[in-house]
Amino acid sequence: MTGRPSLYVTRRLPDAVERHLAQHWDVTLSEDDRAPDRATLATAMTRYDALLPTISDRIDAELLGASGRTVRIIANYGAGVDHIDLDAARAAGVVVTNTPDVLTEATAEIAILLMLMASRRAGEGERELRAGAWTGWRPSHLIGQGLSGRTLGLVGFGRIARATAVKARGLGMSILYASRSPAAPEVEAALGATRVDSMLELARRSDVLSLHVPGGEGTHHMVDATLLAAMPRHAILVNTARGSVVDEAALVEALADGRIAAAALDVYEREPAVHPGLLAHPRTVLLPHLGSATIEARTAMGMRVAANLDRFFRGEAPSDRVA
Repeated sequence: MTGRPSLYVTRRLPDAVERHLAQHWDVTLSEDDRAPDRATLATAMTRYDALLPTISDRIDAELLGASGRTVRIIANYGAGVDHIDLDAARAAGVVVTNTPDVLTEATAEIAILLMLMASRRAGEGERELRAGAWTGWRPSHLIGQGLSGRTLGLVGFGRIARATAVKARGLGMSILYASRSPAAPEVEAALGATRVDSMLELARRSDVLSLHVPGGEGTHHMVDATLLAAMPRHAILVNTARGSVVDEAALVEALADGRIAAAALDVYEREPAVHPGLLAHPRTVLLPHLGSATIEARTAMGMRVAANLDRFFRGEAPSDRVA
């Protein structure tokens, strides 16, 4: 032991991040890049000063309240923290931080990618070609719909939603949004964005409905059968937020019945499991949670974690404290 604060990291991180962490703390890194099981997490909570988890690590009240806990800070690698019981962390006196801002552009890019793939039926075409089923160009083949002149409805209007709006405007789309509170008038003016009064109204008026809200009880199954029924039949649902926001069973039914045209998803209710109905449907575009998967974003996330740890162990308030 070096006398430095000890840190347990649950998954492999970019090389530059791991080197940086090792220079500053007594670090135990992941050797196999597999999510630790509950017993391993429980042990880590009693052996280390700090825990660096990811979204695949569920930190509940039992772990946080365990006898002999030594972990004083959970420095989460990612912006979302719905996998951590924040109330239990506060009750236990454990600080929790996240990594906002640095994954904004990468996630917005994935949202646009999903919109383009679904609207132009790119996933179907790529699968057909790889299967050797493409017979050549013809006028009626895999006709999709353009995004120029279409309306993008943003559910939530935080950093990622606004970055998505900027990119969508470059494609010629108009912007509507629904959120608990309106954006500043100058923000709406800069993005050409208009706030609507309800989620149902947004669903009815959107050609593409893109989700940008946090997970948790407040947004669980926000997109349900009622909301899907309100969408136009040509509409596309895009989710780069959290899988729990969508009732996947209801989405599968809506797709099967042709009530919406397509769904393009990067996140799922029970990751890494994906609903069989989504896997089977030809008009779905499914990515394996790639929202922040650029070397720039993933490195910046790690450095943000390091900054939060550094401030905490200097006795200062971390910049990104959420509990």
